[in-house]
Amino acid sequence: MISVDKGFKATTVILRRAIASSLLVITVGVLAPSFSGFTPVYAADQDLGVYPPWSHGENNPVESRGLEFTVPEVDNLPDFHGNPINPRLSIFVGGNYFFAMAPLVQAFEKKHPELKGKVYYETIPPGLLAEQIKHGGIITVGNMTWSVRADVYAAGLRRIDSTIKDGYVTGPAIPYVTNTLAIMVPKGNPAQIATLNDLGKPGVRLVMPNPAFEGIGRQIKNSLAKAGGEELVRAVYETKVKNGETLLTHIHHRQSPLYLMQGKADAGITWQSEAIFQEQAGNPIGYVTIPDDQNATGIYAVAMVKGAPHRAAGKKWIKFLQSPEAQEIFGHFGFKPYQGAVPQ
Repeated sequence: MISVDKGFKATTVILRRAIASSLLVITVGVLAPSFSGFTPVYAADQDLGVYPPWSHGENNPVESRGLEFTVPEVDNLPDFHGNPINPRLSIFVGGNYFFAMAPLVQAFEKKHPELKGKVYYETIPPGLLAEQIKHGGIITVGNMTWSVRADVYAAGLRRIDSTIKDGYVTGPAIPYVTNTLAIMVPKGNPAQIATLNDLGKPGVRLVMPNPAFEGIGRQIKNSLAKAGGEELVRAVYETKVKNGETLLTHIHHRQSPLYLMQGKADAGITWQSEAIFQEQAGNPIGYVTIPDDQNATGIYAVAMVKGAPHRAAGKKWIKFLQSPEAQEIFGHFGFKPYQGAVPQ
């Protein structure tokens, strides 16, 4: 009899070798060997190392999961949560607080038990969520395409305002928390990064959010300009991109720490809350604080999506985000309550 662990490890080795040789041919027999007593082993039971989902499946809000099938590096959807078929509340939220969503949803469901197990949410970058909304909720990941019409959309205030102007989201935009930037580094900070200006030095490898669709990119550029002028902005986002010392992400809240833990980069600017989460999760990540006079503040806001199929539930979520319970959860990760006009 082959043990479950050995069966899983053997399958993973086969998959990795197939990918490396560009001859990935997966059959049912490979993924589920037909020996007596075989039970699939899931990512939740494995040491994923640096690979997400770092929650080990705990962020899935559904009540019945059926067959669980997650293979690290190969079949893995860490930014899609719950059951997209007939949810009673669908939340599209910019991924820079993906780690707070699980406790938020749990607290929300306690207040609204009629929605327990019926919440679906996505945490990809806000610009990509906006594109999904414009495409009627249709999205393709790998070989799978599905459609979920969002009820509420949460992102940076500027992004929400622009999406309202585009006619895909209905106002008003309701701000609820703020966040500031930090320099994320591998644990121990081996490159000895101390300031924003250190990021412009030749040889320092960076992983940076892509300004094309990640709102944080604008705040980062403003922060770099405060520290070292436009010369530093060009060094980080132009010169180093061209020479390969800056890697631009597609999902910065996952890729930045992943690349740092894989040794592909020495530093990268993220929201401070993300660095705090990584430390709390026990991942080998640290961060360098940025002085207030060089930092930038992000304002998070939420609004109803035009034509939302579950408006009543969406309004309940928006109200919940402003509640003391939600604010306490945000505070655990370094967010601050929105208290009026804040520099963006």
